[in-house]
Amino acid sequence: MVELTIESIRVSLMNYQRVVILKEKETDRYLPIWIGPAEADAIAVRLQDVAVARPLTHDLLRTLIDSLGAKVSHILVNDLENDTFFARIVLTVDGKEIEIDSRPSDAIALAVRAQVPIYANEAVLEKAGVRLDQEGQPLGKGVGPEIEPTSEADADELKKLSPFRDVIEGLDMEGFEKK
Repeated sequence: MVELTIESIRVSLMNYQRVVILKEKETDRYLPIWIGPAEADAIAVRLQDVAVARPLTHDLLRTLIDSLGAKVSHILVNDLENDTFFARIVLTVDGKEIEIDSRPSDAIALAVRAQVPIYANEAVLEKAGVRLDQEGQPLGKGVGPEIEPTSEADADELKKLSPFRDVIEGLDMEGFEKK
């Protein structure tokens, strides 16, 4: 498992879809995951500490988990199949770990509320992770004119990941200096 942080949430100008950009904590490898507008808003509301009049769905979920005596331990983006990311919400209940299947967007929205780590399996990062140089440009040759996957991929995998090209090529990393 590799720990990630939320780098940003972006909107594609091509199709107005949202993408959450996760960044590996120890390197300059990024994991872009397409998410729905409601989930993007739910994540952004919490990251920006925006007050809402009534609890959002993910606030309700956190309250239910807490009320039942469980604790969110972490979330894990554990798989990528057929252009779909999969995640697990890991709860601790009575000293035991329980894993719950989740969409990554919902898991991330819960993680920011519970203030718990976000992890990804190395295999997911190898398939969909992207490394950027100092200017925010994808490193190397490979997938299309500018993007290179972080591991070998066959032509079908590269075609499936092509929607990420617009987002990766449009990343503006200015203002995101290392802390």
